[in-house]
Amino acid sequence: MKIHEYQARQLLADAGVAVPAFAVAEDIPTAVAEAKRLFDAGIKEIVIKAQVHAGGRGKAGFVKLVSNLKDAEAAATFMLTNKMVSYQTGPEGLVVKKLLIAAAEAIAKEYYLAITVDRSRRTATLIASAEGGVEIEVVAEKNPAAIKKVPLHPLLGLQAFQARELAFELGFKGKQVGQAADIMMKIAKVFREKDASLVEINPLVVTPADEKNPDGRVLALDAKFQFDDNALFRHPELEKLFDPAEENPAELRAHEFGLSYVALDGNIGCLVNGAGLAMATMDIVKLHGGEPANFLDVGGSATEEAVTEAFRIILGDPNVKGILVNIFGGIMQCDKIARAIVSSAKTVGFKVPLVVRLEGTNVAAARQILADAAKEIPNMQAATDLTDAASRIVAAVGAPVAKAG
Repeated sequence: MKIHEYQARQLLADAGVAVPAFAVAEDIPTAVAEAKRLFDAGIKEIVIKAQVHAGGRGKAGFVKLVSNLKDAEAAATFMLTNKMVSYQTGPEGLVVKKLLIAAAEAIAKEYYLAITVDRSRRTATLIASAEGGVEIEVVAEKNPAAIKKVPLHPLLGLQAFQARELAFELGFKGKQVGQAADIMMKIAKVFREKDASLVEINPLVVTPADEKNPDGRVLALDAKFQFDDNALFRHPELEKLFDPAEENPAELRAHEFGLSYVALDGNIGCLVNGAGLAMATMDIVKLHGGEPANFLDVGGSATEEAVTEAFRIILGDPNVKGILVNIFGGIMQCDKIARAIVSSAKTVGFKVPLVVRLEGTNVAAARQILADAAKEIPNMQAATDLTDAASRIVAAVGAPVAKAG
């Protein structure tokens, strides 16, 4: 589960990590009022950021620095009345419903800091770089040596000496070392206690030296959190942070029925049981020149109602020009899928080609069910194996959908 930046900032603040003063607004008057509150507190410049689950906000014009109320109102009006289009949103863009209003800070140096799961090491790992402020992927490509990694002990977590060593290695000096190490320890604690899969601060900054802070201050200016969905039952306070407006409506519907669905940009809908089989199905569709429109795993114990809903979700995508059903009956019984196909034909209707490949438990009964219903589903074809199924659906659909860009 992802959360917004303003929510991530609050989690950091609750953990004792230094963050600039901030507020959130859902309309223009509130944005102006919050900006005025910050200006009245003596802050000379504030930043207004669109709150969406996508990157590229700055380049898209949805991060603005302003120094007066007139510019603050103009920035808020622009963001709340225009869709944000970036390299991560696609040409359709995203509607902005919330804004972060925060104090801007002078920056002397930017760093990158994160904790995530390193699958190769099979442990949580602290990742840091003295080249912050840009995508970490860019740093990894251009200067991989600039990325430092510290694996966390599975029981003891991050140790204080590791944090201090890394702070020195990154180039922090004087009192900055203690501040940076303290932030590392605190985000490691949050990562563990909240069952996070990612805690990222980019940039972590050092402010210019002043009379009060001769070594500057170490602050978190931007934050990103992701949480393990399987652990959310332990964290009702985190579940409340979920924003359904930022999610694909079809994926939310699928979740309600216990289905795993991810929308893609192709035109061949895939209904499969088992994540591995779903990946293999998509691969073989592409091998035969087609483009999958989705990843949809009905699992091993889906009900007829859930399978029918799966067809509704797939057919709800206007780009879908054909459907491939690929079921290997282990726990999932093939005859249950066959009955769901017949039921869906009556309740949902199949106006696009449908290719069905069944194998495994109760497959003979399933094939008989489909044979008996052949007149009711004239667009349906039975396939002998996966290769046959892929070639049939690609031929039935025709040319693959054109990709954007």
